[in-house]
Amino acid sequence: MTITSARFWNRMADRYARSPIADAASYQTRLQMTRAHLLPDMKVLEFGCGTGSTALLHAPLVDHITAIDISRRMIEIAQDKAARAGVKNVDFREATLDDLAGPDNGYDVVLGLNILHLLNDRGEAIERVHSLLKEDGLFISSTPCLGETMKFFKLIAPLGRVLGLLPVLRVFAIQELIDSISSAGFRIEEKWIPSGGKPRSLKAVFIVARKIS
Repeated sequence: MTITSARFWNRMADRYARSPIADAASYQTRLQMTRAHLLPDMKVLEFGCGTGSTALLHAPLVDHITAIDISRRMIEIAQDKAARAGVKNVDFREATLDDLAGPDNGYDVVLGLNILHLLNDRGEAIERVHSLLKEDGLFISSTPCLGETMKFFKLIAPLGRVLGLLPVLRVFAIQELIDSISSAGFRIEEKWIPSGGKPRSLKAVFIVARKIS
């Protein structure tokens, strides 16, 4: 992600932190589906963690979570939340996937929640996730796929970035996302799309994928 994107999210961070969850029922379902795969000895990475709410909710279920975001302000808010909640096993860092130090194959689970459509190159990010996971590790993601019915965003998004009204925003269909995950060496084990409410294109497809090669 670019410096421009970091500036955008720094500017939006406080408003983002105050905003209610858009679809609370779907969010709770995704939490439960994720928790079904978490164990007490696991080391977890979440990239694009925002203000840290999801990482803090999962923290009691695992050994340690490394949670990263490109926005310094998002991380500051997340660190404050952790301090106030007394959570000690989440390490919030201002970083990208490429900034992570240490050996590859170190994480049992990597979470990428509402982030892949905000990256310049989702394929490159997914390949990096693959390298960071232990053998048989899980990549759990939730991604709005605007290419299903909102392809016009491909025209709007670049203008929005120039005007500072939008971050990087990539438009692709669900099958394109699945192909990107599969081609990086994952097997799709679960796929869920909320029913009812918002149009299909605005719903985030939830995917659990296992590293196979």
